Amino acid sequence: MKNARLLLKFFAPYRWSATMTIIYNILSSLFGLLTFALIKPFLEVLFMKIDAISDPGSFHFSLDYISKFTNYYLSVFIQKQGQSGALMVVVLIVIGASFFKNTFIFLSNNRIAFIRSCTVRDIRKKLYDKILSLPLSFFTDSRKGDVMTRISNDVQEIEVSVINSLTMLVRDPLTVLIFIGYLFILSFRLSLFALVLLPVSGWLIGMAGKTLRSSSLQGQQHLGKLLSIVEETLTGLRIIKGFNAEEKMKAQFSTSNERYAKVFKRVIRKAFLASPLSEFLSTIVVTVLLFVGGSMALNGTGDMTPSTLIVFLAVFSQIIQPVKNITTSWFSIQRGMASIDRIDQILDAEEKVVEKDDAKTISGFSDSIEFKGSWYAYNNEPVLKDISLKIKKGQTVAIVGKSGAGKSTLVDLLPRFMDVDQGSVMIDGVDVRDLKTTDLRYLMGIVSQNPILFNTSFKENIAFGVKTARQDDVEVAARIANAHDFIMETEQGYESLVGESGSKLSGGQRQRISIARAIMANPPILILDEATSSLDTESERLVQDAIEKLMKNRTSIVIAHRLSTIQHADIIVVLDEGRIVETGKHSELILKEDGFYRKLHSFQAI
Repeated sequence: MKNARLLLKFFAPYRWSATMTIIYNILSSLFGLLTFALIKPFLEVLFMKIDAISDPGSFHFSLDYISKFTNYYLSVFIQKQGQSGALMVVVLIVIGASFFKNTFIFLSNNRIAFIRSCTVRDIRKKLYDKILSLPLSFFTDSRKGDVMTRISNDVQEIEVSVINSLTMLVRDPLTVLIFIGYLFILSFRLSLFALVLLPVSGWLIGMAGKTLRSSSLQGQQHLGKLLSIVEETLTGLRIIKGFNAEEKMKAQFSTSNERYAKVFKRVIRKAFLASPLSEFLSTIVVTVLLFVGGSMALNGTGDMTPSTLIVFLAVFSQIIQPVKNITTSWFSIQRGMASIDRIDQILDAEEKVVEKDDAKTISGFSDSIEFKGSWYAYNNEPVLKDISLKIKKGQTVAIVGKSGAGKSTLVDLLPRFMDVDQGSVMIDGVDVRDLKTTDLRYLMGIVSQNPILFNTSFKENIAFGVKTARQDDVEVAARIANAHDFIMETEQGYESLVGESGSKLSGGQRQRISIARAIMANPPILILDEATSSLDTESERLVQDAIEKLMKNRTSIVIAHRLSTIQHADIIVVLDEGRIVETGKHSELILKEDGFYRKLHSFQAI
């Protein structure tokens, strides 16, 4: 029921198109019914069974009046034009009815196509927007391949299995209801008997589709794991080849691929069961009706005549295909519901970092950054414990400690990539949770140890996040970052593509583009995750020079891996197991006997 509400929410903006679709379907069904309703007068004209009617009487809605009205005009027409002329009229009416029926079917399908494409577009946009709004901690527990599967394959499955099937569930039930209404007009007793048989066959079909949804869910989960392996292979191809691990990865992929194939076969087998099962059961129903109706016509029971029986069976035969479509649609929807479940898991994921409705604007940084008794836990395991630290404007603060000490988590609290569980993080005396998130992040520039570049041009990467960027400003930022010369050596200069994740560049070049991006943003606060730790000597010199230019007249928080690079920091903060164990300048901390900083420094000096 929840999944149905989710889909209806996406359909809501297109309610007018949905209403028009229903109207077109009703009209197409009525004209379709008219086509088959004319079978009876056609047979009666053909076998000269038309009773002469002098006057059909005053209008009233009943089968008897409609029959008298039709016979009256047919008998008049036969007298004037003969039987061939009467047959021609019936044929022309049938052709006209068929034309209008198919015209309305086209109009209905045209509206459905609009609803279908717009709904899928909206689901993808909603899903992508949600991914951008989720905290970084969400993706720590999620495979990227699985997330990609949800926004691609699962959405596609909803389009094919659910939305396409819903079109049948809108159109075909209307056709069935209108045709059944006419069958009751023809023969109440035989129609009642038919309605007893149809639910029995529907129940048998429903039992067969019960396990389809769970199998589809397993299939999508296995596909997510499969794509995760592919994504990891593409990312780590150098390591796989370097460690001769091709056979290991082949075996891993083969195992996952085989599991997906087995589940996929089960899903397809159950889906293919719908059509033959419904056709077999429909054949049984038609055969039983033929026997019962034939017996009624032979025995003269009720108003059943041979021509009425033929019309009844002809109209009933047109119900079979819509009923089969409804059955097939039910199977498809069950398969697609598994994808809706998976997408709903992301759409319903908790957004832990939420901006307040009355959040304050902030346009600059004037005094200090302060951590007050800050705690943060991941999966109930404390990562930061009672952090208290004040950073004055213009200071350079270095954060050092062993791996896993909580350095990255500490700086991630400042731009609100995550929020503290206890305590607070303040900028100029205001809790960051009370500020507009976009304003807060405009105050900061981030240069990470592993620079993130996008598969666009140098210019777009440097100006990333800047609303309007002049070419001159981009070049100035690149020159300060020591990146201008190698950019100009490329074929198209600043318009050259950097490749996926900057694959066309060396590590030092990627890092200098990342620094140029921070310079372009011109933030008052810098967050630097030691940007030179993985570079060669020449690249390190160029990058370090760019960093020094970047840090001028700015407040800088540096996560330091090489202690030699932060000896001139105003404050060095030493973290151990999530707690601040030492603070001070290099000259002070290096003199402490058995101090944490002195131990770390001695390890690197060896």
